[in-house]
Amino acid sequence: MKKNLVTTLVLTALTALAVCGCGSSQAGNSESAATETSAAAETQASTEAATTQETSDQEAADKVAALIDAIYVQTRTDETDAQCAAAKEAWDALTDAQKEMVEGEFADPDYFGRDTGDASLDDPLNQDEIGENEILVVSFGTSFSDSRVEDIGGIEKAIAAANPDYSVRRAFTAQIIINHIQARDGEKIDNVDQALTRAVDNGVKNLVIQPTHLMHGAEYDELVETVNKYADSFETVKISEPLLGEVGADATIINEDKQTVAKEITNAALLDAGFESLEKAADEQTAFVFMGHGTSHAAKVTYSQMQTQMNELGYKNVFVGTVEGEPEETSCENVIAAVQEAGYTKVILRPLMVVAGDHANNDMAGDDEDSWKSMFEAAGLSVDCQIVGLGRIENVEALYVQHTADAIKKNSDSVKSEESGIALEKGTYEVSFNTDSSMFRVNEANNGKGTLTVNEDGTAYVSIALVSKKIVNLYVGTAADAEKNEADWLKPYDVEVTYSDGSKETVNGFDVPVEKLSEEFDLAILGEKGKWYDHKVSVTQ
Repeated sequence: MKKNLVTTLVLTALTALAVCGCGSSQAGNSESAATETSAAAETQASTEAATTQETSDQEAADKVAALIDAIYVQTRTDETDAQCAAAKEAWDALTDAQKEMVEGEFADPDYFGRDTGDASLDDPLNQDEIGENEILVVSFGTSFSDSRVEDIGGIEKAIAAANPDYSVRRAFTAQIIINHIQARDGEKIDNVDQALTRAVDNGVKNLVIQPTHLMHGAEYDELVETVNKYADSFETVKISEPLLGEVGADATIINEDKQTVAKEITNAALLDAGFESLEKAADEQTAFVFMGHGTSHAAKVTYSQMQTQMNELGYKNVFVGTVEGEPEETSCENVIAAVQEAGYTKVILRPLMVVAGDHANNDMAGDDEDSWKSMFEAAGLSVDCQIVGLGRIENVEALYVQHTADAIKKNSDSVKSEESGIALEKGTYEVSFNTDSSMFRVNEANNGKGTLTVNEDGTAYVSIALVSKKIVNLYVGTAADAEKNEADWLKPYDVEVTYSDGSKETVNGFDVPVEKLSEEFDLAILGEKGKWYDHKVSVTQ
């Protein structure tokens, strides 16, 4: 009995111990599970918070991108000032991380964030009370502050120093750039309309427009068109030559302006590269490539003419290219091929542009794979970049000063006819003859150009060569009126034209009276079948 009792007590004790141990394990497991659940909840909450914050960051960045895109436009409106201020205020409110997230159709972090120099050193030249004589220096513009100060500002200062009797003022043609500078730097620069309105309001009588444009391209044509709208508000108005002067008919045409620029940019590039001469550079297998903008305008032949000028000067290791690849031989790929074919292994890139702005810093010297620097390097060439605009070269500034002086002299001798609206002195000028139909146009041998003759009394006419003899008469007016006024029909004369392949042809030429530049007028044409057709034409300088 005692043995059984002892056994029973032992078993009972063991059972109790087992029960207690089992209870302890269950409690531990519950606590562990609770801890894991809590940690998971905290992780989920943290993830959700991070996602929410990221969404909030992106929304803030997208708001700024939309505001930048809204002012990345070529037209100024009544809302532009407020839009520029709103974009900058929203940008300043972003964190550094949010700024890196800004991405829109045109917007990116560099719009406000890139350091392009000290904008406070720039003078927008938009003061009032400027007197009766004004020189308005018109540039495309640049948002790169250093280049604006050194290149555009350098030209403006040189012109001002040479003309103490004139007030020098500034205008940019690119509203996109004007808005960028205003939003980022708080600097207000006039567009052409604003500058001309300012001149009228200030009682300016004698106005000289000095464009810093390279050539007689689209920007120059638009400038002339705008200025002519204001011509009657001044006693005299003259638009000076762009940097490279008259365009000319083909790639063989060069002039003193092109020669000056070719010499000066080459000398500056040699000096910056540390070479005594082009020959010394060639000995080290080094070529110089000057990159212009390029254009689809007929003036694109100017770039081919600059290459001709380099060749005429004996600059065998100098090549001219364009960002746009127009003319075709100036494309990056074709210039690379020309450099390699000539046997050069090293290249110095420099902009053939008045300012060293976005194109020079990004399209030429940028690190993206489609920059000129990257493409030349990908072709196995060693590359150095000189990011310097033409505007800071002293003798280039002097060329602008000379063009301005020539314009002022013409102003003093010019005869302006109130009836004709042609604000040019007596003489002849190369002009563009623009029509509303490809079937009625200037002969291709003349690249859309005609000769404007201004008479002593201010009246003027443009001489044009057409594509054939199929247009037998012209009439200034409508087709309906032409049939009733045969005495006023314009009679043709023979003109021999020479095409690019050397062939010649005799076509009909006409002298067409012109009352105003850059203003459309009716010009009816009579074909061989005896029917009159209505057309609109304009003449631009």
